[in-house]
Amino acid sequence: MLHTYRKTALIEAEQFDGTKEMKSKYQIVDKAELTSAYYLGGSRYFLPTREGLMAINKYEDYIATGVDGDQWVIDQDIFERTYERCD
Repeated sequence: MLHTYRKTALIEAEQFDGTKEMKSKYQIVDKAELTSAYYLGGSRYFLPTREGLMAINKYEDYIATGVDGDQWVIDQDIFERTYERCD
């Protein structure tokens, strides 16, 4: 039987703006700082995660932090359709 579910965990998130402070806070890696041994496609910035580097495709993407402190990138459109601000 098909059921409907709602996400119940709260996350913290902020939009990536490319500032030096944000890059430092999240240890964002600039493609120019990496060796050519990596194939990283067209993205310039990357967020280190447990699974490896995750591309930040545009400044409006969100960086989310889960309850266990792990972080990931969410496309702005997907984020705004999935989450509702509650503060």
